[in-house]
Order: sequence, then C-alpha cells, then structure tokens
Amino acid sequence: MKDYPKIKTAIPGPKSQAIVARDEAWTSTCYIKEYPLVVERASGAMVEDVDGNRFLDFMAGIAVASTGHAHPAVVKAIQDAAARFLHICGSDFYYEGMAALAEKLAAIAPGPSKKRVFLSNSGTEAVEGAMKLARHATGRTDFIAFRGSFHGRTYGALSLTSSKVKQHARFGPLLPGVHHVPFGYCYRCDYGKTHPSCGLHCVGVLEKDLFARHVDPQDVAAIFVEPIQGEGGYVVPPQDYLPALRALCDRHGILLVCDEVQSGIGRTGRMFACDHAGVEPDIITVAKGLGSGMPIGAFIAKESISTWGSGAHGSTFGGNPVSCAAALATIDLVERQYLANAKKMGEILMAGARALADEFPVVGDVRGMGLMIGIEFVKDRATREPHPGLVEGLVQGAFRKGLLLLGAGKSALRLAPPLVIDEEDASTALDIIRAELRRLTV
Repeated sequence: MKDYPKIKTAIPGPKSQAIVARDEAWTSTCYIKEYPLVVERASGAMVEDVDGNRFLDFMAGIAVASTGHAHPAVVKAIQDAAARFLHICGSDFYYEGMAALAEKLAAIAPGPSKKRVFLSNSGTEAVEGAMKLARHATGRTDFIAFRGSFHGRTYGALSLTSSKVKQHARFGPLLPGVHHVPFGYCYRCDYGKTHPSCGLHCVGVLEKDLFARHVDPQDVAAIFVEPIQGEGGYVVPPQDYLPALRALCDRHGILLVCDEVQSGIGRTGRMFACDHAGVEPDIITVAKGLGSGMPIGAFIAKESISTWGSGAHGSTFGGNPVSCAAALATIDLVERQYLANAKKMGEILMAGARALADEFPVVGDVRGMGLMIGIEFVKDRATREPHPGLVEGLVQGAFRKGLLLLGAGKSALRLAPPLVIDEEDASTALDIIRAELRRLTV
C-alpha cells in the first residue's frame, strides 16, 4: 500500500492556514486559489502539504507535471544545467540545449514537413507568437477561434479565448478581427444536431454563414483550435472534425493552428492530440507539460511559413537553458515510458468513469483520450442541464479526502494526473470520486 493519500490534520492544517493568511494579505486579488493546498514537497503523483498531509494528484498543476513531481531524471538535468550557467539570451546567442530542443520538437511534431521552432516562457506567449507569425506569413489580419476555448490571458491570446466572461470583463477593447464560432461539442451541439448525421454542420457553417455574411475568408490568417478543449470542459470533438478544419483551411489559404498547450507532450497517449486525427497543423503551440514544471513553451511552424527575418520576434528568457534541459529530459521520458502508460492508464480510468456513469444518473457524459478525461455532470440526463454545484462540491470534498481534482467548463470534472500514475493510483482516485458522489447525491 502507498503512503498516500494520508490526511493527518484538519484541512487546511494550522501551518497551511498561516501561509494562506500571509498569501492573502500580500498577493494580487486576481489569483483563483481553487482550494487551500499549501505544498511543501511532491514526488511522482504524491503531493505533501506543510502540515504533513499527503494527497494523490489528479490535476498535475493543471496538466504540467507530465513526468510526475520531481522526477529524478528531470531534476538531475536541471541541476546539471544550472551548474553550467543559468542564462544567456537565446534570441541573441547560441547554446546547445536550445538547438537540441528545437531539433527535437521539430522531429516529433506532426506531419512530414520540415519545421522551425521558437521557444517561449509559457503557453500564452507561444500563442501570441503564433498569431504574429500567422499574420506575417499570410499578409492577412483576422482570426477564427471557438466558443469555450482557452488560449491564454495576454491580450492577443485573451482575444482568442472564449471560456469565461470574467476573463474578458473590463479589459476591452480586445484585439479586433477575432471571430468566435461553435466548437464540435457534440454533447451540447449549438445547432441541436447529432453526429455523424449532421455532416459536421459546425464546420460547414463557417463557409455557409461566417464567410458569406461576416468576414471574407481571404482576410482570415488562421484558425486557432484546441484538438481537445481544456478549460472548455475537456471536450473531444468527433474524429473527422480536425480533418474537416484542415480541408477548409486548405481551400481558403488559411493557416491551421493547433493549440496543444494542455493536450500535448503525451497527455492523450500520443505525443500530440492532433496525431489521433492524422492532421498536420501549420503551427502547433506547446507548453505546460513540456518542462515537467519548469517554465517553457514553444510554437512549431512549417518551414514554408517561417519566413520572417531576424529581429521580427524575440524573447529575453524564452528557451532558458535550464528549462531546455528539463524539456529534453521530459520528452525522453515521455517517449520511452509514459506515452504507453498514459494510454494504458487512460483506458483504465475511462472504464472506471463509465462505470460511474452507470451508477450515478448525474453523470451526463464521459469523454477523453489517454490521461485527459472529462466527466460532465448534469441535473437531469434528459435536459442536460449543467450541475456546476455538484462539481464544486466534489472537488472540495475530494480535496479533504486527499485527492486533488479540478473542474472545467460549465460542469465537468477533469482527470489530468501525471503520466506516471499506476493502477493503484487510478483505483484510489475512482474510489474517492465514487464515495463523494454517494455523499453528494444519495
């Protein structure tokens, strides 16, 4: 038996309470703070707080700790790199780690085209850079994004984001020329249709309505899409959805940008979620799990569109040598061990989630790939009315029993553990979720 979850004190404990109070006295009021978890240390899928309580992590710092917390190989790579030098601006100078990571990302990116890579500090920076490159490469101005999408909080990325109104409130005007359309969210189809008999109406409507009434496709630089929507509710579109978007882009000379900040680097059981659909994007953005916790992101573009010149884009800290070392170690571990494990454990969790659906009528939908699984809760399966209160109660109750979870979308629970979990971890998580659902619904 593992030594976690193990709750020793009231949650939060006295040391945690003191740090929470100190934090709340000084940090910006914009921070979310899902629950009062005050981390002291972490290892693998275990997180320990300052009071000695141990938790099973099923949110991985929002899908960041891909190889688990403090993986020895990643830690050693970080230590070795830090002992050599901490920084030299990669926009202006050279070092092997940056060249090696760019080479590796280009090699693992989907499709046969030669790629060029720009390294950033985060996902939102990767999205901003992709927007700039798309405009530069096409000479066009506008973008298409999707309802429910999340691409970041800096102004360009925020303009693409359509997740929660509070992310936009009082920050306007946002970037002009961004058009939002419904996503391929079959469980909650905006058009009241059913796949596959719908003929992918949600894609066809772009040409029949958006391009006919609102924007000339010759003005559209790129379509930004999450192959699996993250903050929108871990929504998996139909298998033919991304290929249909690819075909639409090709018809009109529009670039297809896949935002894999949350779904990339092995989380879905393939290196990238768009690999499942056999689609090669023009640009792909990554971050989160790329560095196993170190701040690093990237956008990977076909060489044919990477035509901008020296100085057109840059970053002081992007591709930091220590972060590059962490990313290279992460990719190696994911390729050698954790892709297969994500697929295996994902199948076990999906089976367990579907068993929950058989037991609890409040489970409306179960969807996912690998270790990116969404369980959507409803008040009534017939009406599909969202049940956000249940999700909040489940997340908070599970936390107090030693399981770290997060919600997503209107009323979905996301399962996004480190890719290192085993069958005991999966069984423990499902048991706690089942117990909390019984407490909340019976």
